[in-house]
Amino acid sequence: MKKLCLTILASLALTLGLVSQVQADEYLRIGMEAAYAPFNWTQDDDSNGAVKIDGTNQYANGYDVQIAKKIAKDLGKEPLVVKTKWEGLVPALTSGKIDMIIAGMSPTAERKQEIAFSSSYYTSEPVLLVKKDSAYANAKSLEDFSGAKITSQQGVYLYDLISQIPGVKKETAMGDFAQMRQALEAGVIDAYVSERPEALTAEAANSKFKMVQVEPGFKTGEEDTAIAIGLRKDDSRISQINASIETISKDEQVALMDRMIQEQPAEATATEESSSNFFSQVAKILSENWQQLLRGAGVTLLISIIGTIVGLIIGLAIGVFRTAPLSENKAIYGLQKLVGWILNVYIEIFRGTPMIVQSMVIYYGTAQAFGINLDRTLAAIFIVSINTGAYMTEIVRGGILAVDKGQFEAATALGMTHNQTMRKIVLPQVIRNILPATGNEFVINIKDTSVLNVISVVELYFSGNTVATQTYQYFQTFTIIAVIYFVLTFTVTRVLRFIERYMDMDTYTTGANQMQTGDLKK
Repeated sequence: MKKLCLTILASLALTLGLVSQVQADEYLRIGMEAAYAPFNWTQDDDSNGAVKIDGTNQYANGYDVQIAKKIAKDLGKEPLVVKTKWEGLVPALTSGKIDMIIAGMSPTAERKQEIAFSSSYYTSEPVLLVKKDSAYANAKSLEDFSGAKITSQQGVYLYDLISQIPGVKKETAMGDFAQMRQALEAGVIDAYVSERPEALTAEAANSKFKMVQVEPGFKTGEEDTAIAIGLRKDDSRISQINASIETISKDEQVALMDRMIQEQPAEATATEESSSNFFSQVAKILSENWQQLLRGAGVTLLISIIGTIVGLIIGLAIGVFRTAPLSENKAIYGLQKLVGWILNVYIEIFRGTPMIVQSMVIYYGTAQAFGINLDRTLAAIFIVSINTGAYMTEIVRGGILAVDKGQFEAATALGMTHNQTMRKIVLPQVIRNILPATGNEFVINIKDTSVLNVISVVELYFSGNTVATQTYQYFQTFTIIAVIYFVLTFTVTRVLRFIERYMDMDTYTTGANQMQTGDLKK
């Protein structure tokens, strides 16, 4: 059975590897957020020239996507969008997960140290986005924003521009523009620095927002405002790409951007908003996107279940090893000490580092350093499994120590080996004792899968964020996501409680009493 499972897993890995190779040869893999309209966004169909998003049944569109289509055509390939968080784009490129970045990225000096850039395919203009009813809605200069709480996206030049505003309260940078829109609507910030197309998009999509252009504006350099395609430094196709970009005139760029602004997704009209309340909006989002959310929840459950089970097995195996008596043979004794030290290092590393960091290192790092191209779902399961195993090891150790020492002595007296003692006497008790803690790890894994979107795993949070960027109704969408997470964790907790009660049932005593009663009646 064990050999069969290993064979199946090996075949699956090989198949995935072959599929990846075919895609790498046939497709031009484009990395982008697909959540930064009008440069790029996610939609449910291929209308208006949208491109398929890898690993999903959704499509990406926008200015960046249309540029990607032209580049792919000139290179003789089919475009394929790989939806990736902003902070994961450069690692994905350098590790070979994607072929290029077309995501409204500026060729800053810092980025040029890691990757190469093409010629500019668009020139951005920094502006500010505020609430229409705020005190800063009628600002005419940067000085008018004195005392305002302002932020921008992490890792982009826009965030550095905030320092040019005198007396500003520079807030912590945020991960993406969706977070900034939520923060602005909630009143957490007074404004955020954006690019003109994105600000126009937000203004058109949400009647509460207003774009503010000040004179004189921000002082910027050419490398900041230029938008270019990111490539690996050893990519020989850069001359072909530059030649393709040069065929797009400035007027064509403006016309294309204007068209994308018109075709971008928008939220409900004011009339529709006034005729619906919060709960009807939630119901509409759920009815239109339940399949996408259900698939995300399914991926979350799959990763959590397999990760928890494998982690438990790892914990039990290490627990048995760490409690085994040391051999009198010097060679075996030395090997036991070495393996024990390695296991301690493993436990300390994976308990002492965040899962999101582990994801970046394992998924992108292994590809960049060793050329190991992992499938993102298999990588996610592996990450959750070894992370859970590190915690479960300590939980199992506590469960073993909770077993009375007299049982070990009795087993030894009966001539049982350590493995027999563990398998037949100790582990059955340990599994019962650690069941609540195992259930807690299961619940944690369900929630922690949300960080796996950094390696483009389409789990529940990733799916929910996509819906939010499509509808611009963030509070309503994330309320649905919160409810789904609660239903998942609540159900898991109740199932485990049922298992606990089942294992606590003492049918032997009850049966014995019945038999004794029967004998007395006779």
